[in-house]
Amino acid sequence: MRSRLYPLAVGNFAIGTGMFVTAGLLPPISADLAISLPAAGQLMTVFALAYAVLSPLLAALTARLSRKRLLLLAMGIFVLGNVLTALAPTYPLVLATRVIAAAGAAMFTPTASGVATALTAPERRGRALALVMGGLSVSSAIGVPLGTWLGTAMSWRATLWLVVGLGVVGLAWVAAVVPDARIPVSGRLKERFTPLGDRRVLAVLATQLLMFAAGFTAYTYIGSLFDLPLPAVLWAWGLGGIVGNQLGGRLTDAYGPRRMILASLAASTLFMALIPVANLALPVALGWAFLWGALGWLMAPAQQFRTVAAVPDNVSIGLGLLSSAQYLGLFVAGLAGGAALDWYGRAGVIVLATGLGLAALLFTVATYREAAISSRESVPVR
Repeated sequence: MRSRLYPLAVGNFAIGTGMFVTAGLLPPISADLAISLPAAGQLMTVFALAYAVLSPLLAALTARLSRKRLLLLAMGIFVLGNVLTALAPTYPLVLATRVIAAAGAAMFTPTASGVATALTAPERRGRALALVMGGLSVSSAIGVPLGTWLGTAMSWRATLWLVVGLGVVGLAWVAAVVPDARIPVSGRLKERFTPLGDRRVLAVLATQLLMFAAGFTAYTYIGSLFDLPLPAVLWAWGLGGIVGNQLGGRLTDAYGPRRMILASLAASTLFMALIPVANLALPVALGWAFLWGALGWLMAPAQQFRTVAAVPDNVSIGLGLLSSAQYLGLFVAGLAGGAALDWYGRAGVIVLATGLGLAALLFTVATYREAAISSRESVPVR
């Protein structure tokens, strides 16, 4: 069964590389398009906002499509968007093409998670979600450092062509391997937002938004926070993310999502506060980046597991809302981080990221109590 999930992970790998690599390409993008570094950072912001807004809308419009056909359509649109970005001659056109790429990603990632859930037994769901979403963490370990190096050595547009190639591979593999899983999906837009009437769901989404706003305030502008070789730091962070994502799936299956989420939030907040220490020497930075990535990504499978448990009858809708919250967090990170960098420099970015992380931790402690966990959220004990 795992072999059927690998193409979904590859698709997420292409999407993660296409979005996250922007953080490592701000200088060449800025120079090529004659814009400031914060303006270049808005490429990720626009992508994130488009994803968040379009995810529920496109899910409603495509509800009648088979899940496999939707995956293929989504990856095709993502590839097209990146082709257009690589060819766009001006900053406004580049921003517009990021919206097209985001539309494809907004359809693919939640659908991939829903298909993984449908193809997997409940007791292995955490590991299945970790495998599929692991494409995002693997992209940060391999795709982003490679794309950053390529963009620095040649051109940021060459990196976009790399993303196009990855997307084509993902599309072809999905077409060849992934079965057409049957998942009941409503086509009514109103029903896409029905879970928002559940306080448990709102708590999950708020945690997701705050968590990603915190982490990506630092990550989006990481090139401005370090005086050390950036590809090496990004590689260490991504390698840690792979370990954390996979370990997080197993630990979620064993101990439940609550412990993973709280531990991850506490640890990642601490590591963001330690950025000035990490910048002292490359070996310190590499160890710091690995641990930040590993501990931060622990909670990704746990949050998905928590969402599935909260809305077991609307898994696709719930995961779509979770993705929207995640990308709203990235949108907040891009805007707020850029403003902090403009006004207060690197210290402002670090303080803002740490403050958002602390807010996420305190909010989750206050809202995610054992008594509030649904009885449907049953996790097998080792």
